[in-house]
Amino acid sequence: TLTHKLFQILPDLPLATRETAAHRFLTRMGQMLPENIRQDIVRETMAILNDPVFAAVFGENSLAEVPVSGDLGDRRMISGQIDRLVIGHNQILIVDFKTNRPSPRDATDIPDAYRNQLRAYKTALLRIFPDRTVACALLWTDQPVLMPVDV
Repeated sequence: TLTHKLFQILPDLPLATRETAAHRFLTRMGQMLPENIRQDIVRETMAILNDPVFAAVFGENSLAEVPVSGDLGDRRMISGQIDRLVIGHNQILIVDFKTNRPSPRDATDIPDAYRNQLRAYKTALLRIFPDRTVACALLWTDQPVLMPVDV
């Protein structure tokens, strides 16, 4: 939860202030955690935010914690929250953060629950944006890797 919140708030801050802000946030909101765990969370979060590989995920065309709800077209409704949504001219990328340890090294090992969640988000967004392709990915924070998920 704390890592998710840092991924939500830090990208909107100037680069030079992010790490200090992360420490302050965890001192306040993660006070129940040992100091070494808080340090690990900051280190992991900053490594991802500072890596150019993930720049688009946290860039100006992205949105954090996007609520999504609607009819999936088969008499099922969805109500959820997308961790990060990257909106391009022709494509939308749904990114869900996962802090599991150890995370899967191969997409074939992704739990069905995660696939089902991403499939529901994708279905809902395709109904909203029928003129765009929608891709899905999991961002595993322990590797770190952005793993495309075919749903």
